[in-house]
Amino acid sequence: MAVTGTEIGRVLVASMHQAIADELPTRVDFYDHWLGGQRMRDGSVGLAPMTAVLGFLRAEGEPYHAVMKRAGLYAADWTVDSLGAMERRFIQGQPQWWRLRSVMRLAARTIRAGYEPVKTKVRVKKNQAWFEVRQSLFCRVRAPQGAALCDYHAALIVQMLNRFDLPSTVAIEQCAGTQHSHCAVAIEIGKAA
Repeated sequence: MAVTGTEIGRVLVASMHQAIADELPTRVDFYDHWLGGQRMRDGSVGLAPMTAVLGFLRAEGEPYHAVMKRAGLYAADWTVDSLGAMERRFIQGQPQWWRLRSVMRLAARTIRAGYEPVKTKVRVKKNQAWFEVRQSLFCRVRAPQGAALCDYHAALIVQMLNRFDLPSTVAIEQCAGTQHSHCAVAIEIGKAA
């Protein structure tokens, strides 16, 4: 199902829901009101409920970051697992530099599928990549935040790279939620965290 701009992609919703269940099991009933039930099954979770969930999660404090990281891991795993065996083998068989480019394109596609207004830009140079996200759903805030909110993107990228034997480190260099114009993640291959 295509996202219309006001609906949130199924993988994003499902990964958030599962991450909340894992990280905040005593709060899952509260978040089910916004994410669960028929809306999640038919892929019709809208922007307002998802924005509410993100706001409530940020109010939880540190669990926000744990939920976002776990959601990114789930989204990456589910996306890679949903690829056809031939496509996975094709990406895996590429030389490291081309494989890095292919995985970065897959990560960008996954992030855009979660929320259509998102714009991504990827640059790759040898064993480094830079991933830029504009209009991130996670960084839509009323007031600047004290910490970067891009944990979902960073975790998704790292997990996808790991799945294709490209251990890496990532650093969130900029976050729109902390008064930058966009989110920027720097990736270095060959240095696992």
